[in-house]
Amino acid sequence: MNLLPVVLTGGTVGAGVALLVREMLRPQPALAPALQRTAPGSVPVSAEQDLDRDEVWGRWLLARLERLPGVRVPVKNLALLGQGPGQFMLKKTALAALGLLCPVLVTIPWIVAGVSLPFYVPAVVGLAVAGLLFITPDLAVRDQAKRAREEFAHALVAYLDLVALKRAADAGPTEALEKAAAVGRGWPFLYLQGALRRARLEKIPPYEALRDLAAEYDLPALDDVADIMRGSATDGAAVYKALRARTAALNAELLADQAAEANAASEKMTAPGALLAVLVMLLMAFPAVIRMLTV
Repeated sequence: MNLLPVVLTGGTVGAGVALLVREMLRPQPALAPALQRTAPGSVPVSAEQDLDRDEVWGRWLLARLERLPGVRVPVKNLALLGQGPGQFMLKKTALAALGLLCPVLVTIPWIVAGVSLPFYVPAVVGLAVAGLLFITPDLAVRDQAKRAREEFAHALVAYLDLVALKRAADAGPTEALEKAAAVGRGWPFLYLQGALRRARLEKIPPYEALRDLAAEYDLPALDDVADIMRGSATDGAAVYKALRARTAALNAELLADQAAEANAASEKMTAPGALLAVLVMLLMAFPAVIRMLTV
């Protein structure tokens, strides 16, 4: 028997599973593209001449597929994660093509063995698998962006505490924002540093830069901070109380979200635990039942 079709089929299915697992993982947001976007005087990605080859091919596909129904690009989520829309579309198209080919390749051993299948079976299965794999990157990006925003919110709690302390020490609004952002080394603080640096060079108020950052990456908590700091030129003590109150409210929201997530995870474990208990009871009762039936 020729083993080449079997090897090709196994390799293709294994590559598809590896791509699917990679999409469902939770990578850290890429810092290099984000810092390049937020750097002063940076050129927009669409105007760069040295785009990655995958990004160029992906943008070519995006220009031809974006008008189709059901094809959309989560621009804000991709920007938060530091991913390009071209690479995202190329990944979706590659997974869809793999889904179309997998059923055809899986039927090769059946054909070699002499078992014939109706032609519509691989076609229907291929379309179903292709549709499932096509939306997999959207689900993965949504989950990664959600967790990235949660991480940003946690960092924002510490940032607000630092800004409030700087304002209580009679620091100016701009000085308080910049010095508080300079303390952190995580990617949320790097985003804040880039926005405040751009505000200084472009001679705009820092709260305007924070509002633009919130709108670009869909960060409503940061928008609230910009509104608070906009009125910081009048009374530092009042701003201190407002910042402390917003910190407490944001911290309470994060704790509530974590509690809800923990409860949801506990509920998901209820069914497997009950099934395991039923299996244990069946195993314990099996010898007695067998003895009763054989007597």
